[in-house]
Amino acid sequence: MNSTTTGTAPVRLRAHPLALPNILTYARIVAVPVVVACMFWQAILDGGLWLRWVALAVFIAAGITDFFDGYFARIWGQQSSLGRMLDPIADKLLVASCLLMLAAEDTIHGWALLAAVVILCREVLVSGLREYLAELRVSVPVTRLAKWKTTLQLIAVGFLICGDAGDAIVPAVTHIGITLLWLSALLTLYTGWDYLQAGLHHLTREDA
Repeated sequence: MNSTTTGTAPVRLRAHPLALPNILTYARIVAVPVVVACMFWQAILDGGLWLRWVALAVFIAAGITDFFDGYFARIWGQQSSLGRMLDPIADKLLVASCLLMLAAEDTIHGWALLAAVVILCREVLVSGLREYLAELRVSVPVTRLAKWKTTLQLIAVGFLICGDAGDAIVPAVTHIGITLLWLSALLTLYTGWDYLQAGLHHLTREDA
């Protein structure tokens, strides 16, 4: 829900489900199977490397909507409970599905798999904590650092999606992606600890 001010009294407004910010979030969710299909076709079904560029283009477009849905919601007063629920879900679906595909095709392998596991486990943990805190009617706002975490994850995954197609132009593309993946995993751990502390704080208060 969005709040505006008339005089001194806050007024709660409801954003329409088909408001532009929500449509952008829906588009990010729809982009997930498109990106996965292109990656699967190229890596598993031996399609051409051009499919990686298509997957990257759709992925980048989806990542851009992650900025503009929140931006338009704020400036147009169209923030809503639906948008706040779907936005992190769309991010997690996009990142998690791509990480699984990258692991399946062996772009992410060896020790780098630990970075992917850290990211996936943190997202599951935070989702569980959010559900628990929601039952207590406690809202945990997304921090600026958590937004940077998501941005770094998207950039890392983008480099890795480019993969062999990018390496054919600049040989270091995959290595850059793996390095960024580790950095995002470390940031993921840090932000996950913040959410865990908040959950434990309310849990201990409830049991007291």
